[in-house]
Amino acid sequence: MRNIRVMVVDDSVVVRKIVTDSLSVDPEIDVVGVAANGKIALAKIPQLTPDILTLDIEMPEMDGLETLVEVRKIYPDLPIIMFSTLTERGGSATLEALSLGATDYVTKPANVGSVSIAMQRVREELVPKIKMFCSEKAGLKLSPTTKPEPVSKAKEIVKKIFTPRVAPSNSRIDIVAIGVSTGGPNALADLFPVFPENFPVPIVLVQHMPPFFTKLLAERLSAKSNLLVEEGTPGKTLEPGKAWIAPGDFHMVLERNGTSIKIQNNQAPQENSCRPAVDVLFRSVADLFGSSVLSVILTGMGQDGLKGCEYIKNSGGRVIVQDEKSSVVWGMPGFVAKAGLAEKVLPLNQIGQEIIKIVNIGR
Repeated sequence: MRNIRVMVVDDSVVVRKIVTDSLSVDPEIDVVGVAANGKIALAKIPQLTPDILTLDIEMPEMDGLETLVEVRKIYPDLPIIMFSTLTERGGSATLEALSLGATDYVTKPANVGSVSIAMQRVREELVPKIKMFCSEKAGLKLSPTTKPEPVSKAKEIVKKIFTPRVAPSNSRIDIVAIGVSTGGPNALADLFPVFPENFPVPIVLVQHMPPFFTKLLAERLSAKSNLLVEEGTPGKTLEPGKAWIAPGDFHMVLERNGTSIKIQNNQAPQENSCRPAVDVLFRSVADLFGSSVLSVILTGMGQDGLKGCEYIKNSGGRVIVQDEKSSVVWGMPGFVAKAGLAEKVLPLNQIGQEIIKIVNIGR
């Protein structure tokens, strides 16, 4: 058993110090070195043998994307967390980095008011991810990132009087709801091209991402697939063959308006430390569509989606999840699978065809 070895790569002296000081507080993490650009980082990696890199995107001489490509040639399995700005440019570069092999990303704290708050944000964002990707290698016991919330007495009463409905295998599906987090952009990029242009139902999804990022992700998915994929904005009417992604920092819900179903957004409190949250969307979908919902949980850290899937299952809907081997992190799908809510646990490359098969039943 040993501490996790982290190397911080960033051209800003201030940022390097904030990240280093933030991580060094944790007794299970050692910052073994820093580098001001990619060239220096490539020279130091064999000397320092880090377990993981934090990598800035915008740097002189060799930027983060160039560095990522070179590191992946030599160290294909070294976890790399990109450190990006919360801007449209930062979002675009982050999505590009993920497609080039970055393991995950965090956004730099901006306009937070003080160094201490910036350090706290870095710890909250970085430490759980570093431990998720490196604890096994270091021989450390990984503490659960989230614990199931206690069920209140009122919820227990509701549970006792609410009889779950089990959907028959030939029940008609009228909407697909997807929840995904860590590893999601690449998983969705593999999944969406499988859907045909005439896909007969709408798709709604939550990908845990901040503002700017979700809009750019929707545009990238739309360009690569047969479906129109958009960021979900208030007043949009659900239509077959289209998909909507919950916008960063907003919960997305559905509301009936006459004969149509429309999207609405809100900034209600976070659930599972997330906004948007999968649970919020899934409850809304189940309330409107009942047993006609197919829910899908893909790779992700934490347990967002667990209660939502339980709600959908109790409403007669159906649940499938991604398997552990093909997930970057088997947190969200793992919680659902271990709770016995999933009718199937499948590798990512089989999920698209399974969705199509289930949706086509009765049509």
